[in-house]
Amino acid sequence: MTDTPESNAMWGGRFAEGPSAVMREINASISIDKRLWRHDIAASRAHVRMLARQGIVTVADSEAILSGLDRIAHEYESDGVPEDSALEDIHMHVEARLAQLVGDVAGRLHTARSRNDQVATDFRLWVREAIDMIDAGLAAFQRALVARAEEHSAAPMPGFTHLQVAQPVTLGHHLMAYYEMIVRDRSRFAAARTRMNRCPLGSAALAGTGFALDRDGVARELGFDGPTDNSLDAVSDRDFALDFLMAATQCALHLSRLAEEFIIWASQPYGFVTIADAWSTGSSIMPQKRNPDAAELVRGHAGRIAGCMTALTMTMKGLPLAYAKDMQDDKPPVFEAYDLLALSIAAMTGMVETSRFETARMADWAGSGHATATDLADWLVREADVPFRDAHHIVGRVVALADRRGVALHELAAADLTAVDVRIDPTAVRALDVAGSLASRTSHGGTAPSEVRKRIADARSALAMETTR
Repeated sequence: MTDTPESNAMWGGRFAEGPSAVMREINASISIDKRLWRHDIAASRAHVRMLARQGIVTVADSEAILSGLDRIAHEYESDGVPEDSALEDIHMHVEARLAQLVGDVAGRLHTARSRNDQVATDFRLWVREAIDMIDAGLAAFQRALVARAEEHSAAPMPGFTHLQVAQPVTLGHHLMAYYEMIVRDRSRFAAARTRMNRCPLGSAALAGTGFALDRDGVARELGFDGPTDNSLDAVSDRDFALDFLMAATQCALHLSRLAEEFIIWASQPYGFVTIADAWSTGSSIMPQKRNPDAAELVRGHAGRIAGCMTALTMTMKGLPLAYAKDMQDDKPPVFEAYDLLALSIAAMTGMVETSRFETARMADWAGSGHATATDLADWLVREADVPFRDAHHIVGRVVALADRRGVALHELAAADLTAVDVRIDPTAVRALDVAGSLASRTSHGGTAPSEVRKRIADARSALAMETTR
């Protein structure tokens, strides 16, 4: 394509020559922002309807434009969005095709708006929809966690700190920890959605417009809570995209933590979980292998999502008001993060739903590493009125005795315990039992099966309320 004045026709009479091939390439964003076509057409429909209501364009012109926009939507839905770098972005693609369909009247659509407020509106509409999709996926993930937690509300497993066996917990309690993480993730996305739900359309390039617009009406039609209150901020604000990326990053970190646990648990030294074939792969050389590739990819995606957040943060960090072309790079990291996070949520939901938890092996490990030592210290505090720090030292000597004998704490005889400290009577042996340890953890949010079932009931109630809204 040769550089001619016509190839730069969108800029009117200001430029005598067209852009260079390199300029067209660096300036074009259609391969990325074509994802906004539905939102661009929706915003254009709302805008031209408002222009007609306000008497800024005629009803006949608005109807012709709306008919053309409907035709474009049908074409894009059935055939996809064409990509012409000379037209730069989705906004110019829609406008150019509209001109082909309805003629010069198409030019009236851009009355009282700029590509600056246009893209700010389109992008907000897209991010708002993305948040709704992510939230629906996270709700499904929560339901999967709650279902498996209920199934294993009393199943003992080792609880870890520093990846060392610490105290017994139940598998249900462990899974519900991730439910709570997702509660916070959903609240972050919800807060981001609330903050972003103001409509920039009508801010024009940066200073507003002299036309008598009904910005409130446009905002209502597009599902916003109202119009933005400062035109400079409206066209330059990308906080909503950063909010989305920061919420996505934290959510991805939570998914990555569970993915890492599945990876560890699925290894032969642990053997706590068997990941279903649907979420595993084999080895090209070792026929016995079952690799937790889906979990590893979720773990890897977390790094990429965090990278997307960093990328947009660095893009925005030094930009003066109002719009700058750097902001054309706002969409790739958001689109990438959304795609990766949606895949990660679906993968982790599938793994939770279909994996087989090896509860017998978990139970065997639940008391390993002298995991009930703290229960014996608590017994000394409750039953013998020993200060906890003193009880800690006493039980340390009991652990040392068990280590010398090469036995678990519960394998020590009552006489062995009494020999360490006379205040440990034979009833203390019950404190070393895993089932007793679990049953005793009845504080709010504790791992006692009765307490876990209460939290599961709360979760089921909260999720049920969502479906009835």
